[in-house]
Amino acid sequence: MHDATTQAGEPALGAGTGAKEPLSAGLKQRHLTMLGLGGVIGAGLFVGSGAGIAVAGPGIVLSYLIAGALATLVMRMLGEMSAAIPASGAFSVHAERALGRWAGFSVGWLYWFLLVVVLAVEATGAAQIAHGWVPAVPQWGWVLLFMVVFTVANLSAVKNFGEFEFWFAALKVTAIVLFLTLSLLAVFGVLPDTEPVGLANLTGHGGLLPHGWSGVISGVLAVVFAFGGLEVVTIAAAESDDPARAVGRAVRSAVWRILFFYVGSMLVIVTLLPWSSMQPGKSPYVAVLDGIGVPGAGQIMNIVVFVALLSALNANLYGSSRMVFSLAERGEAPRALLKVSNGGVPRRAVLASVAFGFVSVLLNLKWPDSVFLYMLNAVGAVLLFVWGLIAVSQLRLRPRIEREEPGKLTLRMWAFPYLTWAALLAMGGVLVLMLTDDSARPQLLWSAGATGAVLLVAGVRELRARRARR
Repeated sequence: MHDATTQAGEPALGAGTGAKEPLSAGLKQRHLTMLGLGGVIGAGLFVGSGAGIAVAGPGIVLSYLIAGALATLVMRMLGEMSAAIPASGAFSVHAERALGRWAGFSVGWLYWFLLVVVLAVEATGAAQIAHGWVPAVPQWGWVLLFMVVFTVANLSAVKNFGEFEFWFAALKVTAIVLFLTLSLLAVFGVLPDTEPVGLANLTGHGGLLPHGWSGVISGVLAVVFAFGGLEVVTIAAAESDDPARAVGRAVRSAVWRILFFYVGSMLVIVTLLPWSSMQPGKSPYVAVLDGIGVPGAGQIMNIVVFVALLSALNANLYGSSRMVFSLAERGEAPRALLKVSNGGVPRRAVLASVAFGFVSVLLNLKWPDSVFLYMLNAVGAVLLFVWGLIAVSQLRLRPRIEREEPGKLTLRMWAFPYLTWAALLAMGGVLVLMLTDDSARPQLLWSAGATGAVLLVAGVRELRARRARR
């Protein structure tokens, strides 16, 4: 897997990329399109955005623009590399091609760890909502049900995963389109018993930037991690009929998705309601729907958040299984995980991921404020480390692709290399902000510790490999 190199000693672009991927090509363009659409709409938007509004006021619109711009740049870089080098391991493969085995190993295992830990949060959150609807079933019973259902779905044909995500995403997209439509009608006073709201909520209560630019920056810190999950599109693209075309279409639509869903939502929310009325932990979407007289607004949003959590659980189980399978393909995970069903599903990789997911769920249910909290903190900033390696990989790979296989550059990063460097600087800025923020600092330090541990293991493996070659 690792012996194909260029004259300069670098791994060849095609080596270990999954060019002869044994996985099924069962995902259709409609699956990937809706996965891309749904991947940007999660519980972090529906509920977590309230914390951002509380610290930034109407300036949250600028916070989302900044965070969304960073996410868009990362997706463009990732799309460029994934279109040229499609692989089930996506950015882990790219990091290995660009920087060496240690980088592919590190980013792959970090991302896998991130997904299986966050999976526990999603399963527990969905179980809490379901338990509220049917108290007779204990919370752990709902967790067990969800995990079993999605494990079975992921063990069968990959098209089943695609169908689940297609309909989950369709419901989320429909919900947010209806929310935006109703909100805009309320803004202009078209709905019954409403009058045009004007700009009173934008200019009053301290103005557009009640906490100044520091509030906007704090808002970025509060919302940037809501964009995590977009990366799964590039992993899934490897199991489509035309990976390069599929990932290109998904990434190209990222800009308008972010503008429409995130920025558009925030704009109508802070226009309709005073930002000072927002409470962290409570959905601003519910507040808006209550304000314009939609009956049962709380339960409606509970259903939407419930679907968003199940969708994320399904996507994370899929993404984690494909990432660990790709690691096994390249000799960075146990070879036993390479077993593939007749339908092209890496069942052992799915079971390995869900097994750790079950452990995470049990820790979350038993010790949410101790053991699991430490695990959650350990992945709190991992997304930024993964994004950073994506950017560095793109800086290294772009010149090589132009030199060796320019025809594969069907999707190009804008203004290369300047915007790539700008994105790296922005990520560094977010890390500095986390270090200076009392609530975010523990996450950064624990995540840095987890990253350091993985890098140490990668370094030891690299030294052993060099000794073996000698």
